[in-house]
Amino acid sequence: MDHQTEFIDNPVDIEISKPSKAKFLFHLGLFGFLLFAVGCNYGLWTRSFKSTEKIAVPESTTTSPKYK
Repeated sequence: MDHQTEFIDNPVDIEISKPSKAKFLFHLGLFGFLLFAVGCNYGLWTRSFKSTEKIAVPESTTTSPKYK
């Protein structure tokens, strides 16, 4: 009736050491945030507006206007 569990020391287990767990979670969050930011910027870049027509600008609205 007296059951004792024997714990095996595993150096790669992040639950054993709180500093290593915090460091792992920090790096995981940072990597996830950077991946999200790069993905959003890539999506905006690939779907950006690309005009194919030449737009006629009136000469009176240029930086050096020419009036009649």
